[in-house]
Amino acid sequence: MSEPLLAAAEQAVPIWFATKETAGAVLERLPQAQRDWIAANGFEASAGRHLVLPGPDGSLAGVIFGLEGESARHRDGFLPGKLATLLPVGTYRFANASHDDRLAALGWVLSLYRFGRYKRNDIKAVQLVAPDGIDRDEILSIADAVALGRDLVNTPANDLGPAELAEAARALAERHGAAFRVVVGEELLAENFPMIHAVGRASSRAPRLVDLTWGDPSHPKVTLVGKGVIFDTGGLDIKPSASMLLMKKDMGGAASVLACASMIMAAGLKLRLRVLIPAVENAISGDAFRPSDILASRKGLSVEIGNTDAEGRLVLADALALADEEAPELIVDMATLTGAARVALGPDLPPLFCRDEKVATDLLAHAARENDPLWRLPLWPPYDAMLDSKVADLNNAPGGGFAGSITAALFLNRFVEKAGAYVHLDIFAWTPSAKPGRPEGAEVMGARALYAYLKARFG
Repeated sequence: MSEPLLAAAEQAVPIWFATKETAGAVLERLPQAQRDWIAANGFEASAGRHLVLPGPDGSLAGVIFGLEGESARHRDGFLPGKLATLLPVGTYRFANASHDDRLAALGWVLSLYRFGRYKRNDIKAVQLVAPDGIDRDEILSIADAVALGRDLVNTPANDLGPAELAEAARALAERHGAAFRVVVGEELLAENFPMIHAVGRASSRAPRLVDLTWGDPSHPKVTLVGKGVIFDTGGLDIKPSASMLLMKKDMGGAASVLACASMIMAAGLKLRLRVLIPAVENAISGDAFRPSDILASRKGLSVEIGNTDAEGRLVLADALALADEEAPELIVDMATLTGAARVALGPDLPPLFCRDEKVATDLLAHAARENDPLWRLPLWPPYDAMLDSKVADLNNAPGGGFAGSITAALFLNRFVEKAGAYVHLDIFAWTPSAKPGRPEGAEVMGARALYAYLKARFG
């Protein structure tokens, strides 16, 4: 594909943005022939509508595109990106300001993403001249990071096992000069990661823990932990077939933290970054862990297995315990953890859990500005009792079916004590139907919001 975001171009077709409130003023800036064309086509500046404007010789002379008005309850900053999939091949520029030219340009580039590993996808050479005043290189870096995460999630488990996920992390580390190590198979037991080993031992593909570090050791420590379950059968508490169809995306947390790490390292933020990914396959064999098993954990807490399909929190717990040992300033985990989060908030809005009010407030503000939405749910202390077990320190899957996303977050919260702040994001990592900037399929969620927060704090 040709470069989607140009630094400059001698000639580019102008795109005019208009709302119902501003349409009159925009039309006054157009030639009379184009105004007549707009009237003849009955164009109204409603959100998402567009009309191509012909020149005197019939060539494409401009485009008018409708945006949400001032009274709209929600503005999608990526909405102008819809044009990248609608317009004919060519080079375009914004003739007047959108609501946010930076998000509009990013939405344009993200809309052009296609997963082409197994089936050829011809992407139109639709190019945009970077609007004045935006950091073109940063937009391309963010888009590259998102594409990395989307590619990983879209790749099926037969081609992306724990080893391949680890190699993707290694390649990213090498690109940015980061240190890298991986603990594999029986080494997990020797190095005290018993729950990562237990969840992954039934697979013919050995479980592993990825450990990437980058940055000046004297800078504030920030650790990202990503759930890397490359496929989740549910284990012996096996999922029904319909629930398994998207389980290749159960490593979406790992993909999202790698995307965020890519943004951080490319920008050279002044922090010491650590990325931890427990990479496993929750498979079924004679060696699979069982309901009612009691597992040891790195932190020393014993865990009764109420359900083998609640495996993500087990592998995350060992990784979080490791992260917490060096008392970083911030730990953030991302995980496709619970169906309860989707029931509560749907596929597009990941819940955020955080016990630090300022971190939560600031992160939510950046999420809103970056069009990377998050919604805070509580680490509700009274529900902590739901994790109680009669035979162990806690149970991984409380009965009753209530508050599933909250109790999962509370489970993870037990394994973080020393960090300055801890954030848990329960993401879906998938877009069920295409939206501007978000093609149908794999999605990186929370990474851009987190990057913006870290840039503001440590940039």
